Amino acid sequence: MTIPIKSVHPEAEYAAFLAEGRFMVQRSASTGEAVFFPRVAQPVTGRDDLEWVEASGAGSLYSFTVVRNKPPAADYIIALVDLNEGVRMMSRLIDCHPETLSIGMPLQARIGDVDGVPAVLFQPVEGASA
Repeated sequence: MTIPIKSVHPEAEYAAFLAEGRFMVQRSASTGEAVFFPRVAQPVTGRDDLEWVEASGAGSLYSFTVVRNKPPAADYIIALVDLNEGVRMMSRLIDCHPETLSIGMPLQARIGDVDGVPAVLFQPVEGASA
């Protein structure tokens, strides 16, 4: 399902979708190219025919780093994820340990929260390897 963009506040619309439990990305209606992070026009081309589409949530690990915190705060993993839609996004990895990760491994998104704010989180696909 596609949803035409009707305002000049794509970041707020993206946050509202996340609050509803929906992971949406934008794409150009004329070229079919996905766009991420939410914006009012496609980078490089300036096309403003962007529409919202449901993301598959599938992707692969491009890169990651571990953020080490002073106890009692927990460490966490920040990753760059290449979505199957053709865009790259930064997110957190959950339900995994850094030593089990490999570049290119398949990941799956889910909506969770970071510090009480809805966010897209990724976890390795069970049983898959890079």
